[in-house]
This record gives sequence, C-alpha cells and structure tokens, in this order.
Amino acid sequence: MNHYANWGNALKGLFRIGQTTSVLASVGFSWATGDRPPIPRLLRQTFERLGATYVKLGQFIASSPSLFPAEYVNEFQYCLDKTEPLPFAIMKAVLESELKQPLSEIFSEIDEIPLASASIAQVHAAKLLNGEPVVIKIQKPGVENTLLTDLNFLYVAALLLERALPKLKFASLSGIVSEIQACMMEEVDFYKEARNLEQFREFLRKTGNTQATAPRVFPEASSLRVLTMERFYGVPLTDLDTIRKYTRDPAGTLVAALNTWFSSLMLCESFHADLHAGNLMVLTDGRLGFIDFGIVGRIAPETWSSTMAFIESLSDGDFRKMAESMAVIGMTKRKVDQDLLAKDLEAIYGAATQVDPEQVINALANDNEINKLMLDIVAVGERHGIRFPRAFALLLKQILYFDRYIRILAPDMNLFDDERIEFMALTGDNPRLLH
Repeated sequence: MNHYANWGNALKGLFRIGQTTSVLASVGFSWATGDRPPIPRLLRQTFERLGATYVKLGQFIASSPSLFPAEYVNEFQYCLDKTEPLPFAIMKAVLESELKQPLSEIFSEIDEIPLASASIAQVHAAKLLNGEPVVIKIQKPGVENTLLTDLNFLYVAALLLERALPKLKFASLSGIVSEIQACMMEEVDFYKEARNLEQFREFLRKTGNTQATAPRVFPEASSLRVLTMERFYGVPLTDLDTIRKYTRDPAGTLVAALNTWFSSLMLCESFHADLHAGNLMVLTDGRLGFIDFGIVGRIAPETWSSTMAFIESLSDGDFRKMAESMAVIGMTKRKVDQDLLAKDLEAIYGAATQVDPEQVINALANDNEINKLMLDIVAVGERHGIRFPRAFALLLKQILYFDRYIRILAPDMNLFDDERIEFMALTGDNPRLLH
C-alpha cells in the first residue's frame, strides 16, 4: 500500500513540476514579446499564478526585510493570503479521512460556507455534539505534497543559481530557501500549531493571567491536517467603539495585551509573531483573545539579553544603546561605528513618531507603515554590516504593531514608562522561567 502511495506522490510531484515549468515558460514568452513590468511586480504576479506555495513564499518575503531587498518586500505586501474557497464536499472528504469516523459522531452541525479561506487551509464554523461552538481549520488536499515538490524545486534552482552566479548578492540563497521550507512545513503541521496554542494557554495558567486567553484545542476532533478549536466571539483590538461596550477601560485592556505578550517573550517557549488586529481580539466578556498561532517566533538564547536591551532602548530614545544591541543581535563580522549607527537610527525613528490614526484603523495602511519603518531600520543596519535573523524582524514587527495600537487607543500612554506595563520583568537573567 505504501509502495503505491509513494508512486502516487511521485507522479503528483512530476505533474506539479510540469505545471510550474508551463507557467514559467508562459511568463518567459510574455517577457520576450515585450510585456516587461518591473522585476518585483513580475515575480509577485508569477507567484500568484503558481499557487499556494508561492503565495506563502511571497508572504515570507513580505515579512522578511532582514533577508530581501526593500523593493521586493514592498511589492509582496500585495501577495495576500486570500483564495477562493474549495467546495465543502472536498473539505468534508478531508475531514472524514483525517478524523477516521463519521462526522455525525463528532459534530452536530458544520457550516458549509467557510469563515475564511487561505492558500493552505480554510476555516468552517461548527458545533460539537454537546452544542459547543467551534471552528475547524481544514488543510486543503494535496497542499503538503505540493509544498515539498515546489520547495525542493526551488532549492535545486537556488543551488544552480549560486554556482552559475557566485557573486550574487544573496550568496546564501539556498540557505534562505531551507529556512523558508522549515517555516512553511511547520504551518502545515497542525499538531505543532496545537502545541503552540497549548504552550501559550499553559503560560497563562502558570502566570495566573485571567485577562487573556487562547482557543482550547479539541484533540479528539483534530489531526495533522485538521485543527478543531474553541470559537471566540469579539472584535479586533482597534474597534474602539465596540470595545467600549465590552469594557469600561479600553486602555487597561491594551495594557493587559502588552503585559501578556511581553511576559510570553520570557516565560513561553515561543511568542505570537502575527499580532495584527485580526489576531488580537477583545471578547464579549472583556478578556483578550489571542488567536492563530500558525506563525510564532523563538529568540535564540545567545541573543536574548541584547534583544531585551534593544526593546528597552526604545523606551527613552537611547539610540546608542539601540546601536550596541543591534550589533550583537545581527552578529556582524565587521567593526560597527556605533556612534554613527546611533545617529542614523535617531534620524529614521524620529520621523516615525507622527502617525495618522486612520492608518492604525486601516489594517493594510497600518501594515504598510510598519513594514516601511522595519525596512528603514534593517536598511540602516545593513549599511553598517548588520544582517538580522528573521526572528528579530518578527519580534520588532509585533512591537511596532503595539506602538500603533497605543497611538490610537491610548495616545497619552508611553510604551515603556507607564507603570502599569510590566516591561522591566523582562530584563532579568532567567529567561524561559517556565522551562
């Protein structure tokens, strides 16, 4: 049986390589006949035609200013992870295959119209037999095999390109592809996402945090490709008018979000690395709901103290301290002129203090503004020989998200000087205290 399955996967892989080659040939023909948009746009449009793997790759590029040039990072902001949903009959077959029992023995009802559809999975509302509302994240069929085929194809292409062009700016292109592969394969392993959720919930339990929560996972209704979770009802963190109906203290809710996330940096194995407003909810009972743990970050122990020093330096505009910590985090091989780096940082960060409230409410504009500031900081680092690990860029982006939330929800609050924010707890010498 396994023998036939392996042959089937091999044939699917060959078919996928044929599809990829066909699209690339079509793009090449268009280019040769005069249709020549800017390279970043051409690449983004080609990725969208190539499907799920390349859409995810586009998102990786968009969120990795430490790895890719600014013009590519900016262009791939348009590579949105929204796709047309598959018919429920197809997703139902995945559910039945994964859960290995009749759905009527697990769910009393499933809404056939999805709440959301992305390149890897789509989400359906449902109810368990006891009537409890849940959401089911169902992986689209064939995604894992397609990812493996596409990413192996890209890895071989990267190796060939490195050998053909040894002076290429990104000499470690194959290394970047390997990192992308590791990240993407984590996203298709729903057991890992379930563990991320459980680790966060355990962190909340051990710290006695009752102001925040994350969805409970139902293992009996989950598998490698199906994740059934508690359904949350609420609004995004930026919906101030509705939040006021759920709590009398929106600023206090924001403080709770900050304290929870900052604490998780030190006390949880990983941190939530995609805290746009849609993933940080205020629930109808006033609690905070952290959702979607498919993308998490992990801080390397050797850069922990410097990462915390960098965050702390943002509190009072200590750009010299920021420069010192950047040099360690980036693990530069050449001597950094920290005084000059500090001056460059002060110039770009000072220009970012003026924020249009409308941009904070508008998710796309807010994301673009945050990415611009990240690109500026990364570009300054590169000019001084510093290249940051991706985890640092993910962490920085979440801090910038919070900075924007503060400016619209509590404009008088100082992120690091407000005595309600328990930031200083992070500067101790015992990271990962729960492990």
